[in-house]
Amino acid sequence: MSVPQYRKAAALALVAGLGFSLTACSTKSDDKDTNAGGKVTITVDCQPVGAQKELLKNWNDDVAEFQRQNPDIVIKSVSVGEQCNNPPDFTARLAGGTVTDVFYGYMTDLQQVLDSGQAMDISQHVNKNTIPTWDSVDPALKEVFTDGGKLYAVPVKNYSMGLVYNKALFQQAGLDVNNPPKTWGEVRAAAKKISALGNGIAGYSEYSAGNTGGWHFTSLLYSQGGQVLSADGKKADFNNPMGKQVLQNLKDMRYGDNSMGSRQLLQWGDLLTNAGAGKVGMFIGAPDATQAIVSQFQGKFQDWAMSPLPGQDGLAKGTLGGGEGYFFKKDLTPEQVKAGLKWIAYQKLTPGKGQFDYVRAKPQNYPVGLPQPLLFANGSEAQKQELELRKANANVDTANFAIFEATPVPIKGEPRNAQAVYAVLDAAMSGVLTNPNSNIDALLKTAEEKVNQLLAAES
Repeated sequence: MSVPQYRKAAALALVAGLGFSLTACSTKSDDKDTNAGGKVTITVDCQPVGAQKELLKNWNDDVAEFQRQNPDIVIKSVSVGEQCNNPPDFTARLAGGTVTDVFYGYMTDLQQVLDSGQAMDISQHVNKNTIPTWDSVDPALKEVFTDGGKLYAVPVKNYSMGLVYNKALFQQAGLDVNNPPKTWGEVRAAAKKISALGNGIAGYSEYSAGNTGGWHFTSLLYSQGGQVLSADGKKADFNNPMGKQVLQNLKDMRYGDNSMGSRQLLQWGDLLTNAGAGKVGMFIGAPDATQAIVSQFQGKFQDWAMSPLPGQDGLAKGTLGGGEGYFFKKDLTPEQVKAGLKWIAYQKLTPGKGQFDYVRAKPQNYPVGLPQPLLFANGSEAQKQELELRKANANVDTANFAIFEATPVPIKGEPRNAQAVYAVLDAAMSGVLTNPNSNIDALLKTAEEKVNQLLAAES
């Protein structure tokens, strides 16, 4: 889960004059009208919602321009609110068969999408003719959405995690903004100083609900050098000294130091709302966490910087990487698949267009210059074009990400059945953050048993 894909549920009205629906329309076969009047119609989800006014306008403008250039294609944008960002809701939509023709999913969603039978194999349709930059897309990202040699989704965003910190709070607490914590011990010490500022400020903040706690536990475990599952993916592998250290670090900050704030069970929007209000000193996240803080939660560009993920005794031994893509619903016609690929190519995979339209984004309340999304392979033609455009239109101080970029940490992917595993690990995270008498050994043992049961059921 990267940050920008999170959205709040909203009912969107039809935007007059644009010629396409912005309402949550049905995805039944009688509604998707595959070829009426010589036009191909597809439904696409996860447009920005009303609170993201400029992003929503950009999306609408892109749809209008795309349809002008492709008068034989009709894009019906569907708002599904939290269901694009909340894994349990996404699972419910899969089970209910209510996904759109072209539907958004995390890199961790491939297995459950395949199990649901909702996605089609798009291998024969994806090439440089349907997506001109396809040869530039990082092969590792294509592999994430491939099973048995068949491609089921097109990657549209990629990320890795580090330590995001508030420079203004660092300065107020007497900390060096150019020398952020490199170890979890240093994070703890800095969090104590920041929380001592009072006024409801958490020195360090963490997720523990809605699968986000398990997501972050995984990255924290990677920082220790651990892994969530065994190498063969058949057994849990976190009930060990490294997993215990992850939870002990959090428990020490939460109850030993009282540096994490009293409100817990935070999900994505909760933490970033607090961050945008200047109430969070540090948290782990991807570069676009700062993007969301500013564009969705009224924060300030200049307050935020990022460094590599800390480790126990030095820099992290690993960090979590992931991202998202778009799947294609089963039983679409070849014409609908090609139309969907053409839209994704325009909106997500073309330097200078859609999410890469930095000229448009520069004067908006939207940061340009972040080292993300990392979709294109280093040295590829599209990567060179994207980097040149990003540098030319940067509206944020790229120095805020210099330490992060200059000190790369090895990236590890998300575990098999990640969302289901994360849901189990939420309980371990919430346990140490809500109960001062929590037993770390017991929490990990219970989580281990549940994950092993889950994996056994899947095998």
